[in-house]
Amino acid sequence: MVNRHNHWTMAMLHAAAFLCLLVSVRGDLLHSAGFESLAHWDCWSPVHCELTTTAHSGHHAVKVTGRQENWQGPSQYVSVQPGHQYHVTGYVKLLNDNGHAQSVKMTLDYHFADDTEDYATAASVSNVHVRDGWVHLTGGFTAPSKALKQTRIYFEGPQPSVTFLVDDASVTQVGGQTSWRNVTDHVIEQMRKSNIHIHVTRSQDVEQADVQIHVVQKKKSFPFGTALNVHKYNDNVANGKYRDFIHNHFNWAVPGNALKWYAIESHQGQRNFQPALDMIHRLHSRGLKVRGHNLIWSVEKYVQGWVKQLTGDTLRHAVQHHIQETMNVTRGMLEHWDVNNENLHGHWFEERLHDNNYNIEVFRIAHNADPTMKLFLNEYNVVANGEKTNAYLAQAKQVKAANVGLYGIGVQCHFGEEQNPDPDTIKARLDTLAAAGLPIWVTELDVIAQDENKRADFLEHALRALYGHPAVEGILLWGFWDQAHWRGEKASLVKGDNLELTAAGRRFLDLVENQWMTDETHVLSQSRDTFTVRGFHGDYELHVIYKGHDLTNLKKTFTLGKENLIVKLTVDV
Repeated sequence: MVNRHNHWTMAMLHAAAFLCLLVSVRGDLLHSAGFESLAHWDCWSPVHCELTTTAHSGHHAVKVTGRQENWQGPSQYVSVQPGHQYHVTGYVKLLNDNGHAQSVKMTLDYHFADDTEDYATAASVSNVHVRDGWVHLTGGFTAPSKALKQTRIYFEGPQPSVTFLVDDASVTQVGGQTSWRNVTDHVIEQMRKSNIHIHVTRSQDVEQADVQIHVVQKKKSFPFGTALNVHKYNDNVANGKYRDFIHNHFNWAVPGNALKWYAIESHQGQRNFQPALDMIHRLHSRGLKVRGHNLIWSVEKYVQGWVKQLTGDTLRHAVQHHIQETMNVTRGMLEHWDVNNENLHGHWFEERLHDNNYNIEVFRIAHNADPTMKLFLNEYNVVANGEKTNAYLAQAKQVKAANVGLYGIGVQCHFGEEQNPDPDTIKARLDTLAAAGLPIWVTELDVIAQDENKRADFLEHALRALYGHPAVEGILLWGFWDQAHWRGEKASLVKGDNLELTAAGRRFLDLVENQWMTDETHVLSQSRDTFTVRGFHGDYELHVIYKGHDLTNLKKTFTLGKENLIVKLTVDV
């Protein structure tokens, strides 16, 4: 374990060193970013902004009062380019909080050339109190691939009666380098492959030129999986092609919504695990491993009505009973559990119980229910969007320090409409999260583009950046079939009743089943009796071909892991 961890750490640092050389960061787009003056900053009525000497750095910050809506705050127009990536940062300090946790944000307001408008959060921190002092907002955004008339960035979030200070803001363009493949290819070569040292002994009557050694990988070790629609998967009549595609092309799966509390127990006391269990048993019979998603979900709109009626110890008992029973029913069937889904975006249980540490308690309940289970955080806007990357890192460190069984960090990676994933930016955000010292799993990946060839490019950019990061241990798509995908055909790999491959599907299969699989044939007269194959991790067959005939009695099978292997064979015919 120590050696594996050291190997992982050194490889990650090595890749990070490459990345630091390659990622481009350009000048700040903001004026008066240090708030030494209010030049270029707007505080439209009724908002009042004034300079104060209580600063994060320098001599001044800006004090914001008079707000009547949460979204009101100091703003500035910035010049951004469609499709480009940007990093944002700023500091906010609350002067009062009304005794309640507050949220602080940096938000983009886009005005397009066609006179439409859209908003996007670039950075946010929730559960902020006066006692927290200066809070660091950091994140990023991708400007929409659409003609822009103007773009405004502004601070917002706290309740209108909350007075706050702002200081040290910045907006900088990042990414866009062509050399990202150097980083990802290097990591893939070092982290996803090992050496197979092959030693051949021949009898005197066997000539080198007559012998070929075929080394072929039959199964990948690295997890490539997908989310499933339980009803379509379990339909024994209509969707055989759907199941076949899953069984043939993935080695991991997650039962979509089927294990969520609202699916198991939509009405109190009426619990139904059977659809999920039927799916899991069939997946196991075909050799797939399964993730559990999720034990509870803190976003209020996904909490069942009957749960919302509970308070205090009654609510605590209901949550504990649900977690314990669910983990008991699925014991031995699942590899992972997402514990409290999207807890940076939703805090319903914590707020209902008036307990800011309830997330830790939920992990403790799950860990005590099954100390062997690998428990995960799971969150969005941390890689595809950088709004909560740093907040997620802080949460991961907090839960890890609590020693409640946290194994890894789940990153969802739902890329925006027509958003071309920028590998440099993805790498930088993964590097930030990897500072927690925990494995990262890509739990919910999808890209979306109307043009399927563009979609294929988007998917490849994302997959190479993710597979090419040393902290990433597994990648799961959040669906692949247009008839079972929450984002429809524009995000699909296959479409129609016959599951016809799209360009994105063909690209995916080429990567995971061709470029990232090993299949080599060596003629001994060229390779000699001792040679090395650099192979991807997984299960292999080695075939001896003598004068064009496969000597089946000499076939060898083996599994290649992180350690190099020596394979010896004797050819005597």
